[in-house]
Parts: sequence; C-alpha cells; structure tokens
Amino acid sequence: MTPEMAVKLGKAIALLFKNRGRQHRIVIGKDTRLSGYMIESALTSGICSMGVDVLLVGPLPTPGISFITRSLRADAGVVISASHNPYQDNGIKFFSGEGIKLSDELEREMEDLIFSGKIDSMRTRPEEVGKAYRIADASGRYMEFVKSTFPRKLSLEGMKVVVDCANGATYRISPRVFREFGAEVVALNVQPDGTNINLRCGSVHPEAMQEAVVRHRADLGIAHDGDGDRAIFADEEGRLVDGDQVLTFMALHLMEQGRLRNNTLVVTVLSNLGVDLALAAKGGKVIRTAVGDRYVLEEMLKGDHALGGEKSGHVIFLDYHITGDGIITALQVISAMLRSGRKLSELASCFEPIPQVCVDVRVREKKDLKAVPGLSQILSRIEESLRDQGRIVLRYSGTEPLARIMIEGRDSEMIFRYAQEVAGVIRQHLGAEG
Repeated sequence: MTPEMAVKLGKAIALLFKNRGRQHRIVIGKDTRLSGYMIESALTSGICSMGVDVLLVGPLPTPGISFITRSLRADAGVVISASHNPYQDNGIKFFSGEGIKLSDELEREMEDLIFSGKIDSMRTRPEEVGKAYRIADASGRYMEFVKSTFPRKLSLEGMKVVVDCANGATYRISPRVFREFGAEVVALNVQPDGTNINLRCGSVHPEAMQEAVVRHRADLGIAHDGDGDRAIFADEEGRLVDGDQVLTFMALHLMEQGRLRNNTLVVTVLSNLGVDLALAAKGGKVIRTAVGDRYVLEEMLKGDHALGGEKSGHVIFLDYHITGDGIITALQVISAMLRSGRKLSELASCFEPIPQVCVDVRVREKKDLKAVPGLSQILSRIEESLRDQGRIVLRYSGTEPLARIMIEGRDSEMIFRYAQEVAGVIRQHLGAEG
C-alpha cells in the first residue's frame, strides 16, 4: 500500500462516482495507525485531482464512516484501515453513498482503470480541482447515532464494564458511550501512538480484557478490533464469548420478541454448526454465505433479515445500521442482558459448539487450491468420512498471506489429524519460509 497506489485509487473512486452522482463529495476516515496520515493525503490528492471534494473526518470507526457518508449525502466513503492487522499493514475500503461496501463489479471497474493505465493520464481542468474540508463534529454525530440504538427506558447505572479499544478507532467514543449511559467503565488500550494498534490487545488478543473483568469484578468485558466494526466479549467470570455465541443468543432473544424477521439468522460458512442446532431447536433457521460481511449483508438485504454476522464478532443489526458496528453490538448485548434479567454467561449457555479445528498456513503465493497436487483427493476423502456430521472449509485470508483450514466433526482427534494432513500438503507446495 504505497502513496502512489493510493493516489491512483483516489482518482479511480472519484471518477467512478463522479460519473454516477451529483454531489461530487467523498468522505475519508481512518483508524489510528501511523501510515494513515500518508495514505489520507495521497487519497485526497487523487480525489481532488479529478474535480471531487473531500470531507475529512479523521480517526473514526469504520461503521462511523459508513454512517457519516450517508448522513452527509456524499457520493462515496473511504476507510483507511487494516482492521485487526498490526500497524505495519494498511488497507483501503470503499463505501457507496448508501454506506455499503462496493460490489465486486464496481471493484473490478476500479481495478481496470488502475491496472490498464487508463487512470494515469486522467485529470480535471485547473479551475475544477476539488477542495478538502475537515468535518470537526463527525465523532459527535456518530456517537449520538450509536446511542439512539439503545432503548430509552434502560440504563447502565450500577453496571461495571471493561472496554478494550485496541488502541484503535474506538478509543475515544466507545468508553464515553457507556459512561454516558451510566456505567462504570474500565477502559483499556485507549492511548494510540500510531504503532500500538492491535498490539497484544483488542478482539484478536482478548486476554487482558478477560483478566480485567475478573480483577475488577465487572459484569462483562468488550473488546473491539482496530477499526471498530467488531466486538467480542467476556462474561462475568472472564470466559470468552465469541461472535457465534452472540449471534445465537441475540437471534433467540429477538425471536422471543418477534423481531427476528423470518425467524432467520444469516452467518458465513465458518460459523459453527452448533448455531444451526440451537436455532432449529427453537423453530429458527440459518442461512450461510461466503466468508465476508459484504456477503452476509447482501443476503440480509435480499431476504429482509434482521440479524447476521461472523464468528469473528462482526455482527449486523439491520434495524439499526447497514454494516457491522462493535459499539452497537455491545449495546444490543447489554440490552438483552437487562431485558432478560440474565447474566452474559446465562445468555451464552444456549450455544453448544460442535468440535472445530482451525489451522492457518503461511503461503508464498495464493495459487488456486484445486491445482495443489493431491489436495482435491484428500479433501474428497475427508468429506466422505465426515458426511453430514461435519464440514471442511478451505480458503485464503482476504488480508494476509494465509491459507485457512477449518474442519468440524464429532471426533476432535480425527478432525485434528485431518487438519494437519491438509496443512501439510499446502505447506509442502505453497508454504512460505519463516
């Protein structure tokens, strides 16, 4: 992710939406990593060079940038973030004017403009060059929006909450939201310095959050990722509560209230089979999509479903927001606790996971897995063995040079052996050193 590439991406997104909209304004926000300043400036240059104005909102969670894009009726929104990755990494996400991630088709249009070289010679006339404006109250607008999703009759007074902000985009907003609702907040990792985002903290490293819940005798713990679109939890005993558990008990809670439209929950192929079993026992059903919140949202919009998400803690409450939002997720979990009068451990007990093994293999290239010698035969044999008592999902990470292997089944030892066998073949043919 170089400044040169960021300039080209800025030019491409500006051209794409300048041809479609009327406002000719694009929102840019970021998380707290050091390279965000550099990429923000490069993107701004690219966008302005095409005659489109830029609205700069500074550090703000990804769902906040989605909200601001819609609220300001901008043509598009841009998020500079590598989510849960370390500070050395960075990436760029694009939203349409509706606050939705771009479709595969639009992304291909941008890629064609850049990699064909078409964008290089494109620029606007000097008198039409765009301007950049800073939106000073963006975080306040977003915070009030988030607070509006919490029931007015409920209060967090008397509740103690641990909040781990991963030194990321939620570091100012999330603790303040819970304090303003009356909670006693123990805030962790709220001092970003550009290089400590996700560093042994947040949703990828929740151990400190779990320990703090026990030490402070808190009612629950909340851990965000670097860009704030996820949340995972710890119950009052410090036990981890992941996205699958949250999706399950929130789906059942909404079903009881008659608010889970079609009695259907949308998850990805990586969610545990235990989710399906828990919903089926109460008359609900589960729809699975490809990995990625974009595909979850597409299915939710297509079928008018209220709830969906991923095991990683990316949860979409479509009645409140068009994308996953870690703070909204936490507020809805607390709302379910207060309305039911149950502790988080009690809510999470509705979910009994099927044994699952996940193995990552670092690769030197993302070659078509079907072309790896002998791998298809091994996968066929494993699928035949598992039949309807388990699943295997093999894919590449979208953000890292990793092949991800997930196998579920009733026999823990057997699926572990299978995972190691698959990993061994991939490592042999595609493995990276170190």
